[in-house]
Amino acid sequence: MSGLPSTVRLFALNATAELGAAIASAAGRPLTPHEEREFEDGEHKARPLESVAGADCYVIQSLHGGPDQSANDKLCRLLFFIGALKDAGAARVTAVAPYLCYARKDVRTKPFDPVTVRYVASLFEAVGTDAVVALEVHNPAAFENAFRRRAIALSAAPLFLDLAAGLADGPVCVLSPDPGGAKRAELFRQALEARLGRPVGKAFADKHRSGGVVTGDLLVGDVRDAAVFVVDDLISTGGTIARAARSARAAGARRVVALAAHGLFMPGAAEVLADPAVERIVVADAAPPSRIAGSPLQAKVEALASAPLLAEAIRRLACDEALTDLMVF
Repeated sequence: MSGLPSTVRLFALNATAELGAAIASAAGRPLTPHEEREFEDGEHKARPLESVAGADCYVIQSLHGGPDQSANDKLCRLLFFIGALKDAGAARVTAVAPYLCYARKDVRTKPFDPVTVRYVASLFEAVGTDAVVALEVHNPAAFENAFRRRAIALSAAPLFLDLAAGLADGPVCVLSPDPGGAKRAELFRQALEARLGRPVGKAFADKHRSGGVVTGDLLVGDVRDAAVFVVDDLISTGGTIARAARSARAAGARRVVALAAHGLFMPGAAEVLADPAVERIVVADAAPPSRIAGSPLQAKVEALASAPLLAEAIRRLACDEALTDLMVF
């Protein structure tokens, strides 16, 4: 494995400092220093503290809302910093946004609805972003189509394979909690089947969402006596995961483990996911599960390190190597 070229500069904005440091460590290159200042009126600025003229820059900022900054705050800071890098002569700037805000709003579901992911893409393009890297976006096709720059949707499947293989004693099934996520679940099922060297079943649960209310209890597939892995892109209130888990248990599943790239755990999730139908919940740490800190649910949740995967993606981009096996298709 080759290292990073000397022209590469890694930046992590303050809101994502911990993940940024882990990515830098995995990449074998220290973060380039920068400054962020807050002003009395709520405005801010950020700038690199070293020359970036001719450099290949990677800016790490996960765009989930948190206790200190909203998704909008983080997005604004990322955009302004990218603009500052381009103004300072950076040859190429890649935004590494493991959690991409507004990616779920990729289609009109009601009259006059916005398609917000397309507007976010226009903002990245306006400040000169050359490429955007995200981890397990809601709809990879919509994500790629929204951007007129290179858009890289990394699969979270590599993060979960070792854990799933270790729990795969006896029959195994991968379940999509809704038809829209069937392709994501199938990608993971194929990878797990290759890892185990034996057949892995498939199933999906049906659901319908209207006005924030989810309905539907149909389960298609044989999960009897199986270890079932419910695969999704994110967990918000937990209702979709809990509903799928209950359906799988009712159909005879031996255990149900939820695998989701992003654990947002919005208010109410701790109560919903306390359902005993869900044995374990595994997420990536790109959006740390801070909202459930101190709650009983915390004992059920495990956050896996995403830094090695993100560092490898950065390395391949910097070295102009193929990303095929890391991406969602």
